[in-house]
Amino acid sequence: MKKLVRIILSLSIVLLLSTCVTTADVEQESINVTETVTFYAEDGLEITADLYKTENVDAPYIILFHRAMFSRGEYRVIAPRLIENGFNCLAIDQRSGNKARGVINQTAAEAKTHGFSRKYTDALPDLRAAFLYVKGKLGARKIIIWGSSYSSSLVFILGNEFPADISGILAFSPGEYFKVSDRNINDYAKNIKCPVFITAERRIKDKAKIIYDSVPFSTNSIFLDVDKHGSELLWPQTESSWGYVINFLNSL
Repeated sequence: MKKLVRIILSLSIVLLLSTCVTTADVEQESINVTETVTFYAEDGLEITADLYKTENVDAPYIILFHRAMFSRGEYRVIAPRLIENGFNCLAIDQRSGNKARGVINQTAAEAKTHGFSRKYTDALPDLRAAFLYVKGKLGARKIIIWGSSYSSSLVFILGNEFPADISGILAFSPGEYFKVSDRNINDYAKNIKCPVFITAERRIKDKAKIIYDSVPFSTNSIFLDVDKHGSELLWPQTESSWGYVINFLNSL
């Protein structure tokens, strides 16, 4: 009986400590957000985003787009690392998504309330609005775009629209998930004018490699086959993956 009581008490302590650690982690992630901002897409939908700023106003900006069913919370443990390496960041909620790391997708909620379509390709105006906000409102001198899963395909379309203003593209797990204006993603990749960094799960790497091989600008570009989908690859803070990312960003 005493042994059973000790086991129950031990489990209670473990659960209590686990709760404390989880709470602390969430608080720490929130502290790193400089401020939460809003702006509007071309169709009038309000976009919510987390702004992470360094002390250097002239530092490059990385615009972070999340994966399917996620939110800007996908980057709560990624953006601080980018800040440490000298990059300002804007992580947005797209209208196609839900939540990540406890952060509710406010843009998706707004889109649902007002009857906006929320398919993957419907999020393209959100990406465009984020780019224009960083370039116009924030006055960024150098802009890098970063996509995860479905948004990692959309960033190639954004790269087509603003080739002179985008210095680099990071695409975590891109694929031919859809067509836009009857064109495949690799068709858009053919017109990219900047270096690209692409990761792909080994089971689907051939499809992502087609997109990578379509990019004409090869200098400093990187392709990695990995075992995680999307930007979640960087959640465990694996130094090998982070090393490739930071080296690529510094090369820009």
